[in-house]
Amino acid sequence: MIHFNHGVDTSVGRVRQVNEDSHLALPPLYAVADGMGGHGSGDIASRLAVEVLARCAMLRPLLTEAVLSALAEANEVIIGHRDPHHMGTTVTGLAGLETAGGDHLMVFNVGDSRVYRLAGERIEQLTVDHSEVQEMVLAGMLTREQARTHPRRNVVTRALGGGPVLVADHWLLPANGGDRFLICSDGLSGELPDEAIRPLLAQGPAQQAAEALVAAANDAGGHDNITAIVVDIGVGDDAVDEATLPREQLPRESRLAEDAGGDGNGHNAGNGPSAGNGHSAGTGGHG
Repeated sequence: MIHFNHGVDTSVGRVRQVNEDSHLALPPLYAVADGMGGHGSGDIASRLAVEVLARCAMLRPLLTEAVLSALAEANEVIIGHRDPHHMGTTVTGLAGLETAGGDHLMVFNVGDSRVYRLAGERIEQLTVDHSEVQEMVLAGMLTREQARTHPRRNVVTRALGGGPVLVADHWLLPANGGDRFLICSDGLSGELPDEAIRPLLAQGPAQQAAEALVAAANDAGGHDNITAIVVDIGVGDDAVDEATLPREQLPRESRLAEDAGGDGNGHNAGNGPSAGNGHSAGTGGHG
């Protein structure tokens, strides 16, 4: 059985007036949604997504299909919401699943918010950004460092609310006791490179790490709303069969190449530049 311990922090940042980020920390389901469309739109979109996922978190057993169905429902709810402005939201997260083969973790993503895993001293970005600059990185046109400052770094290619057909990435992972996960909006990852995130994520209890990460992103500029959920994993006596998860054994470069091949059906014209996300009750936006 998977046991969860978590900490959460969020900030409007130093530039924006409204936090359009929303978050969910309801074990066994965690998510961060970064709204797009400005105040009165992006904050509503992210809140609607989190509300649908909160209902999903109550299901037992929680299965992959239920999480994917909740994401599709959230997309429909956002599209159907009466609003004079186009609005949308990214969403990324982590879920503990009860399966016949044992308990596993599911990572899911739509947009450019991220999930990281800290295992021992090693940090790994598990999600692949759905953004123009990520496509250029995969094509060899930009380095990861160049992408961090590119003028179109906030243009997403997939989001909830972007169109009637939603393509969400998801991965199944072994539940390893001692692993720590970070779920964050791009207000954090856009300010802090991976080498700055790792020592902050490793320090202290989950709540302390979440607060340290948000504070560091603010100190680095705080140009966007910032949200961080830090989740620690504990497991019972039952071992998880990692042999059933060959994708996770692949080098990260191979998995990125596979994901790049699937991006063609995931572009949603009209998502545009992301707008700022983030509030402690659950809403915010991109910069």
